Amino acid sequence: MKSENALELKDVSKAYGDTVAVDALSFVVPHGMIFGLLGPNGAGKTTTLECIEGLRKPDRGEIRVMGIDPTAHPRRLWNAIGVQLQTSGLPETMTAKEALAFFSRYHGRTPEYAILDRFGLTEKADDQFGNLSVGQKRRLALALAVAHDPEIVFLDEPTAGLDVESRMELHAMMLELKDAGKTIVLATHDMAEAEKLCDEIAIIVAGRLGVVGTPSRITAAGDKRTRISVSSANGTFAHVAPELPEATLIALKDGYAQYSSENPSRSVTALLALLEKRNDELVDLRVERPTLEERFIEITGRTQK
Repeated sequence: MKSENALELKDVSKAYGDTVAVDALSFVVPHGMIFGLLGPNGAGKTTTLECIEGLRKPDRGEIRVMGIDPTAHPRRLWNAIGVQLQTSGLPETMTAKEALAFFSRYHGRTPEYAILDRFGLTEKADDQFGNLSVGQKRRLALALAVAHDPEIVFLDEPTAGLDVESRMELHAMMLELKDAGKTIVLATHDMAEAEKLCDEIAIIVAGRLGVVGTPSRITAAGDKRTRISVSSANGTFAHVAPELPEATLIALKDGYAQYSSENPSRSVTALLALLEKRNDELVDLRVERPTLEERFIEITGRTQK
């Protein structure tokens, strides 16, 4: 019977001597979503993942991965999950095809080499791992993580250090896996990546849960201030920006005035009325909520105080 959630943590704690790495951490990940695991360096993300993946035993608490207790049933767990680490331990002389055969047989499956084509590696099948580009190595690592058709995949900084094109390719592959019904747990420092891909996000600070929710809900729960940037044809906002109701001027730069507003509807209405009064034309107007990166800084800074 399929478990209610793909992943469940309840009051999980792990310490190394006097250092508490994970402190009563609880969250759930429903099936079929991309779930982001964020946090500053030393927050406990790696220890959390290692406990989930069965590499470490938590001191307290319960973990269930597809209904499996990682400590009690490690073999069942390893066949149910796929793991892509940030760095690979593959021998430099092993070819992509050999690596796929090795990982597939470890899980008791016949290698399906078509997966190399799916990840754009057919032409590199007989190339040694050491001769692959960074992007190709990451694609191979993802292919190996899903070669045994796991239900849930854990990705640790999968796009770190990649160029824009390679990053976009891996993003497309993650979304393809999600569309195929897989659950993905994505640990990343890239806030834009998390905001773009993740259905839900958990931010961990000092081993504890800072916040969990959808990216839009997390950003909306900030200091409630909206950023307004405006530029006009005749320079109404270029040099000496006029006051706007319930808005504070932040900066004047490159012909733009940037405001912070607690009531953007009223501020923008007054802005447009002012342009009409001065017979000026709007060139650009942007009304933006705080980014996930800004909320991340706010949450981690507040929680660590």
